[in-house]
Amino acid sequence: MTTYNFDREIDRKKTNSLKYDFAVERGRDVDVLPLWVADMDFQAPKPVLDALQNAVSHGIFGYSEVKGEYFDALYRWFDSRFDWQPKSEWLVKTPGVVFALAMAVRALTKEGDSVLIQPPVYYPFFEVIRDNNRKIVESPLLLTDGHYEIDFDDLEEKIASQNVKLFLLCSPHNPVGRVWTKEELQKLGELCDRYHVFVVADEIHCELVYEGHDYTPFASLSERFRQNSVTCVSPSKAFNLAGLQIANIIAADEGVRRRIDRAININEVCDVNPFGVIATIAAYNEGGAWLDALRKYLWENYEYLCRFFEQRLPQYPVLPLEGTYLVWIDCRASSIGSDATTLRLQEEQKLMVNSGTLYGPGGEGFIRLNIACPRTLLADGLERIAHVLVQNF
Repeated sequence: MTTYNFDREIDRKKTNSLKYDFAVERGRDVDVLPLWVADMDFQAPKPVLDALQNAVSHGIFGYSEVKGEYFDALYRWFDSRFDWQPKSEWLVKTPGVVFALAMAVRALTKEGDSVLIQPPVYYPFFEVIRDNNRKIVESPLLLTDGHYEIDFDDLEEKIASQNVKLFLLCSPHNPVGRVWTKEELQKLGELCDRYHVFVVADEIHCELVYEGHDYTPFASLSERFRQNSVTCVSPSKAFNLAGLQIANIIAADEGVRRRIDRAININEVCDVNPFGVIATIAAYNEGGAWLDALRKYLWENYEYLCRFFEQRLPQYPVLPLEGTYLVWIDCRASSIGSDATTLRLQEEQKLMVNSGTLYGPGGEGFIRLNIACPRTLLADGLERIAHVLVQNF
């Protein structure tokens, strides 16, 4: 049985890492501990590294396209893991999920159209709407007894009153860590179908779901939902491949697919990163065991964090983590807001985390913490957090 050493600390400095090499450019200390950017401090699976090394050894890096093995790898992955069978002709390749979201918004709505999101939510959701001159409509998630839920009454009211044309769904949800149930997604889909709202589902964290919870592809629930949605996925989060810039839009409706293709081609973004293609095939074909071990380690990191807060910072609740490796922490008991908390962590403790205000309404008083790192780094970061939060209670 193969073992994986996620405890190993790997020096990422001087690799042009956004996370580790650009603190000074952002006005931070050079040796800040970064637990903010959503990539992992673990090497990618060995089959991925081997495949990339073989490609480098070949030494020719010309233009690339994808062939049947790419589609086959993706199909087998989603079929075996999630009982979903996306067809090869449904795929539109892109350099990333955020780019995919932007292209979907541009292709499927007009300037001035209303696009709905559920804050607190991943901040590029706001940007892809605003930058395309669409109108942001917010239906905030409900926080009830330490658990986030969809406010379906508010959702319907906003859709109807604001003439919403498109809904950006975050599933699993970043930053609150929810994995929407099949029942929740069914109800949401029926609501969007009733009001003719198209669904663009960001499902990039789909593989990072923990025991007791199941990821359900929105498009898998019915033929109507499949035709009335596109799904954006990538191996980048689960296998730590963000820098290879590869993602897929899965669009069953041919007309929708043509419109998205047209939006992408207008921007002259037609080629794919050859290393991204190679890494995707290797990850989906041979990375399953590594991913299962990773999820176990991430969950143990989450349990370690929860114990730390229970013992040292019991006044600050940690929200349940159903999916992703991004922990949402309730710091509203602090005497200062989340922006001031994150600033003090940076200036006094040389620790970078994300302030909840970055994620829109409902984020004030919260921080987001990346736990995809060796436990020694997590422990170090938690001690630094304790120094600030204890003082501010």
